[in-house]
Amino acid sequence: MLDQSAPQTGVRASGPLAGYRIVEFAGIGPGPFASMMLADMGADVVTLDRVGAKKNLKSVAGRGRKVVELDLKDKQALAQVLDLLGCADALIEGFRPGVMERLGLGPDVVLARNPKLVYGRMTGWGQEGPLAQAAGHDINYISLTGALAAIGPKERPIPPLNLVGDFGGGALYLVVGVLAALLEASKSGKGQVVDAAMVDGAASLISMFFDLAAMGRWVEGRENNFLDGGAHFYGVYECACGHFISIGSIEPQFYALLRQHAGLSDDAFDAQMDRNAWPTLKDKLEQVFKTKTREEWCKIMEGTDICFAPVLTMAEAPKHPHMAARNIFVERHGVTQPAPAPRFSRTPSVIREPEKMELGELVGAWNAAR
Repeated sequence: MLDQSAPQTGVRASGPLAGYRIVEFAGIGPGPFASMMLADMGADVVTLDRVGAKKNLKSVAGRGRKVVELDLKDKQALAQVLDLLGCADALIEGFRPGVMERLGLGPDVVLARNPKLVYGRMTGWGQEGPLAQAAGHDINYISLTGALAAIGPKERPIPPLNLVGDFGGGALYLVVGVLAALLEASKSGKGQVVDAAMVDGAASLISMFFDLAAMGRWVEGRENNFLDGGAHFYGVYECACGHFISIGSIEPQFYALLRQHAGLSDDAFDAQMDRNAWPTLKDKLEQVFKTKTREEWCKIMEGTDICFAPVLTMAEAPKHPHMAARNIFVERHGVTQPAPAPRFSRTPSVIREPEKMELGELVGAWNAAR
C-alpha cells in the first residue's frame, strides 16, 4: 500500500479519483480546500491563476496541483482555457455570481463545449437571492443560518473559526456535490451545475438541532442545552496547570464512569438531566477538575468510556500518541499539516508535489491522453 503521507512525483496518481481531470479557478477559502481534497484523492487538478500571483506552491491548501498563470482577458489564453475545459471532467470556481459569465466562461458556454462537464460553483450566499451580489465572509453566512447564535457563552456568540461556513458548509458540500454529479454524469453522459452555497451547507449542518428543537429537547439561548456547554457532563474544564480537558459523558453508563473516576459521590450529581441543577453541578465539577493537572487527569481518564480527551493546541496535537500512531499529521517542506482524509484500503490517497506548467503544454498533454 502506498504511504499516503509520502510525496509523489512523476508517477501515476493513486487514489479513487485517479484519471479525473479538474480545472480550478484560483480563489480563497473553500474552493482551494475542496480542490486539495480532490487532488489528495488522486484527481489531476489544475489551478488557473492570474499572472504574477506568486502563489506558494508548497502551501497546505495548494498541495498536489498543477498551476498555470494566465490572463483570462487575453483572447488566446481564453481559447486555450476552453480547449482545456473541453478535456476536463469538472470545473471549480468561487467568484461572485456573473463573473464567469462576463469572462465568457459561464455554464452555457462551457457545457456547450463539453456537455459532460460538472460545473462546480462555490459562493457564500448562492447564485441567486437578495444577497447574492453582496460581499461576505464565513461569520456572516453562518449568522443567517442560526448556527452562530447557538455557539459560545451566554454573553455573546463566538465564531467557531471558519470551520462551519467555509469548510464544513462550503468546501465539503462542494466536494460531495461534484462527486455526486460526476457519478451521475458517468451514467447519463450529461454534466450539470453544482450550486454550493455556504448558507445552504451551514443550514444543512445544523439539521439535528432543528430536529431536537421540534422535539422540545433544544431551547433558544447559549449554554442552555446539553451540547452547547450548558450541561455539566458535556464541556471543557480548566485543570490545576492552566490547561483544559473535555468530557462528553452523555449516556448514563458513561456518566457513571465519570462520577467514579472523578470521585463525584455527592448525591446532587444524581440529577444528571435536570437543567435547573446544571449550573450548580458545573460549578462543583469545575472545582474538582482544578485539583489536578491535565496530565494527571489523562492518566486517570484517557482511554476509558468516560468520553474524555485533553484539549490540545495545534502544536501539541501531532505529538499525541494516538495522532502519531495513525500519522494524522505529516511534515512537508518544513510545514506540519494534516494528512489526506478519508482513508481508502485499495486506492490510498497521497500528497503529490505541486508543479508549474504552461497552459499550451497542459492542453496538449490532456488532448494527447484522451
